[in-house]
Amino acid sequence: MFRKVLIANRGEIAIRVLRACREMGIAAVAVYSEADRASLHVRLAEEAYPIGPAPSRESYLRIDKLMDVAHRAGCDALHPGYGFLAENPALARACAENKITFIGPSPGAMEKLGSKTAARHIARSAGVPMVPGTLEPLADTAQAAAFAREAGYPILLKAVAGGGGKGMRRVESDAELPSAWRDASSEALNAFGDGRLYIEKYLDRPRHIEIQVLGDHHGSILHLGERECSVQRRHQKVIEESPSPVVDSALRQAMGEAAVRLARAGGYTNAGTLEFLVDAHRNFFFLEVNTRLQVEHPVTEMVTGLDLVKLQLRVAAGEPLPLQQQDVALRGHAIECRVYAEDPDNNFFPSPGKILSRRVPAGPGIRLDDGVYPGWVVPNDYDPLLGKLIAWGVDRAEAIARLRRALEEYSVGGIKTNVSLFRRLLVDPEYVRGEIYTRWLDDWLARAAASSTPAQLPESLETAAVLAAALFHLSANGANSSVAAGSAPAGASGSPWKQEGRRASVLRDPRE
Repeated sequence: MFRKVLIANRGEIAIRVLRACREMGIAAVAVYSEADRASLHVRLAEEAYPIGPAPSRESYLRIDKLMDVAHRAGCDALHPGYGFLAENPALARACAENKITFIGPSPGAMEKLGSKTAARHIARSAGVPMVPGTLEPLADTAQAAAFAREAGYPILLKAVAGGGGKGMRRVESDAELPSAWRDASSEALNAFGDGRLYIEKYLDRPRHIEIQVLGDHHGSILHLGERECSVQRRHQKVIEESPSPVVDSALRQAMGEAAVRLARAGGYTNAGTLEFLVDAHRNFFFLEVNTRLQVEHPVTEMVTGLDLVKLQLRVAAGEPLPLQQQDVALRGHAIECRVYAEDPDNNFFPSPGKILSRRVPAGPGIRLDDGVYPGWVVPNDYDPLLGKLIAWGVDRAEAIARLRRALEEYSVGGIKTNVSLFRRLLVDPEYVRGEIYTRWLDDWLARAAASSTPAQLPESLETAAVLAAALFHLSANGANSSVAAGSAPAGASGSPWKQEGRRASVLRDPRE
């Protein structure tokens, strides 16, 4: 087993990996940018090294700096987490060249399956059904328009090196294509260092369902069931659960076998995820492979009882998988909410700033993976994910009930979070019935915005606003004011407070 692991990431995933290492008796080394100097993953690590300024291109995306830290700290392995360089074969290759074990697939497997277009070639050869689309990166918008006209709009532009909804744009017509291309390519370049795009036909109301796979270096590959990831906002997953409300044992077996077949064809080892779309008739279509640990891996851990990060470490160290496919069993139901520092009532505007207070939920079936603490300043330089709140129950109904309860207990002061949104979503009848699809949340938000009415102040706050206005005018009138002196102006009826209240109401409706 490894002696010391460099964790090439930040935030909650860095802490997740660090905790697994500590339980296994492995020393963990953290890296941090200037913006993360006081972050929790830095505080918890045995060693921590600075790697540059806040922009990720000058810190977390610098392979040379990561290799330098690995050598200085004496690390014999590196875990990439998710995001940043986690799916970049250049990092895996640099690790191999520097005799550092990369805790993930080989560079060759990442190039075969991590590239969305290359993975589609392998899927076709392996007989895995796919969403109609291009098999090669697009040269320009003219090529994209030609495919879109033939296949029919709407279509999706997607980043070749993408993931997490970045570098993805839905396009409804030729007129939208140039701006969508520009935005998707720019976003992909900034997120992954690769601005190339490909195209897929957009399916109406599909469900996004993914299969977790795990492979060792001894020829064993198995799947750990599915995750339902259809609750998304602008292609970014928000709520995930396992198992899916619509997947039965037959569909689970068919999707699992297809995922294992594709992973084997790509020479895949370690943990990875194969993503599919499922239509209303339960036909499934391959989307892409995420050649890394997923953000939503905790729901799979909760229903299988397996620690995926520890298994990643053991597989990377050359150990065989300790179980076979028939040993994998899904028990109960788990649901995860991604908690972001953003304001859902203000168009999800980011909410960086200092965390003044924090109250975390507990109790049966509750797990919280996060990386924050009171006094820490949430930076504006990275994804605003604070953590993930997960609930497990014997069935879906109990998991929902426990998650609702946990959300009521959870609070973060000083910044805005999207917790209030989850409280509303988890009581929505469609969600409770499991009637969700990839645009369900976007449609839900559009309906909520259309039906919203101007907020009304409670009566007590309205009274307080009137009194505040009265005090302001009293101060402005000064000591010579007849109102300030306590007597009503000549010809005025009622108390001076009422008079001033009426003046204030003329100047401004306190409910506005």
